[in-house]
Amino acid sequence: MSNIRGRFAPTPSGLMHVGNAWAALLAWLQIRSQSGQFVLRMEDIDGPRCRRELADQALADLRWLGLDWDEGPDIGGLYGPYTQSERIQLYEEAMDKLLEKGMLYPCFCSRAELLAVASAPHGLSSEGPTYAGTCRHLTPEQQLERMAVKKPSQRFKAGDARTVIFEDGISGPQAFPPGAGGDFVVRRADGIISYQLAVVVDDAAMKITDVLRGADLLDSTPRQLLLYEALGQPAPRFAHVPLLMGEDGKRLAKRHGDTSLAGLKTAGVPPERIVGWLAWLAGQTDQFEPLSAHELVTQFDQSRIPDESITINDSLMKQLFI
Repeated sequence: MSNIRGRFAPTPSGLMHVGNAWAALLAWLQIRSQSGQFVLRMEDIDGPRCRRELADQALADLRWLGLDWDEGPDIGGLYGPYTQSERIQLYEEAMDKLLEKGMLYPCFCSRAELLAVASAPHGLSSEGPTYAGTCRHLTPEQQLERMAVKKPSQRFKAGDARTVIFEDGISGPQAFPPGAGGDFVVRRADGIISYQLAVVVDDAAMKITDVLRGADLLDSTPRQLLLYEALGQPAPRFAHVPLLMGEDGKRLAKRHGDTSLAGLKTAGVPPERIVGWLAWLAGQTDQFEPLSAHELVTQFDQSRIPDESITINDSLMKQLFI
């Protein structure tokens, strides 16, 4: 067993679909091909959007696909718990550390502007426009005055940072200018910890060495690297796989028809067809053929994964049913 550790971390706010399976399979293959340990973590920190039955369904769907894990919410492990809603104390300790270092400041902007920050963003644009720094330069007296009438969120001082440079395992060299995306929220005014902070705390605590995930999270990586540094933790290697898109140019979702794994299973599609189809789209096989996930481990080649999004049209989807 190597010291390589990777993870897949779904959010149980909807049924798993082929886009989720795409990321899960490739993340699993990356780690299994290196004889590493694979972790499953349930990212349910945004409680109002998440449901227990969907978390259970996600575990069942992944097992049906032939994916397994060494640690997870159902089997435990050394770095548990593996469900974010059970890890709140760890996030609060990280908040205290950032506050002690003077890296946070209270923000009194409206709640409507901040609702998105608990969920894994599909690009920073989903979190709203770049924060203008409205509350950054409030005096202590002004902060106290506003706290008397409104509970603030907490923002990380990203604007103080240097240019963030890293090598992405699929997209290659990346460079983001200082403060790209602006100062960002790490805890909402209602107390919910942001995705950006929770994922860093969890990956660090679980000793994750490699993160393979969707390209929609590429521009979140600089924020997370700044948090790793601020918390004194080593950062993992990152690889961002292209997204599966509908013909309308948007991420594959319900509006493109039933692409859920549960729906495909009910329709009689064998898991080997889905795995083989995804492997073919990912450049791991020269032609589409049914395969088990374990059959792909020894031939996995990350360099063959395309770096551009993949449009899933009706013709491609019909191949699953032939």
